[in-house]
Amino acid sequence: MKIAVDAMGGNLAPDHVVIGAAQALKSFTEADSLVLLGDKSVIQASCEKLQISHQLFELHHAPEVIGIDEHPTKALAQKQHSSIAEGFHLLKNKEVRAFCGAGNSGAMQMGALFSVKPIEGVIRPSLAGLVPKEDGGYALLLDTGANTDVRQDVLLQFGELGSIYAANMMGIENPRVALLNLGKEEGRGTLFTQAAYQLYSGSSKVNFIGNIEGSDLFNNKADVIVCDGFTGNVVSKMIEAFYDLLKKRNFLDDFFTRFNYEAVGGSPILGVNGNVVVGHDASSPEAIKNMILLAYRMAETNFYQKIKVAFGD
Repeated sequence: MKIAVDAMGGNLAPDHVVIGAAQALKSFTEADSLVLLGDKSVIQASCEKLQISHQLFELHHAPEVIGIDEHPTKALAQKQHSSIAEGFHLLKNKEVRAFCGAGNSGAMQMGALFSVKPIEGVIRPSLAGLVPKEDGGYALLLDTGANTDVRQDVLLQFGELGSIYAANMMGIENPRVALLNLGKEEGRGTLFTQAAYQLYSGSSKVNFIGNIEGSDLFNNKADVIVCDGFTGNVVSKMIEAFYDLLKKRNFLDDFFTRFNYEAVGGSPILGVNGNVVVGHDASSPEAIKNMILLAYRMAETNFYQKIKVAFGD
């Protein structure tokens, strides 16, 4: 099994990627391999500086880099030999089982949409994140930024995609799905969330429990929390901000420590024809390691195929 990672992705690449990749390899079997994509000479120089053998990895030469501030669609079109474009090429051709990267998140999302493409029947693939629960578990939050404006049928599919992920990747039997709303009553929210409530109520594909409010984010009411990408991105960024603020004030315990994105490593893109994980551009080696291991687990369970089966492809 081969897992590919963008060695040039992230603010401190390739050094942090090389360190995190070497750490992740300790959890691989001898038959597995890790492919680092980027300029070979740059990766080899980083390995030499860090005293990590480049022979631990399979190096795939990709001389171009998509910068963190570049326009995703334009950059992918103009830089077809970038580490991100090459990574999706390998994934599309089944040369690797998963691809992950902490570079330009927009380019990672656009690459997933236009290279490996959405699974038939999926209206809009979703970017998912984890929200820690006070009781020790996690809830899945989606969408967290890929789709800012969505119709009610897309919100319904987010619940379906999230349920498949929660059951297969998080081990949650019959996951409870809720709409994140500004009130618990059926008629609250935007026209789209009100219409989505009606669709959920008539669906047998998910275990819908109704609306929840922001005050319910960290309790144990729901396992899958559905919202549009605008709301989800604000929520996920606020969680990161809370962690940074509490750490700065030396006020952390086991629960708040799990607000740290490093513990999760990355966000999976659900609903495309391949296993894709998007990391944080400020990823540390620890975050890179966990991003790779998440991609590895998705590949190990052949996760995207489970969505294809569920959507009848």
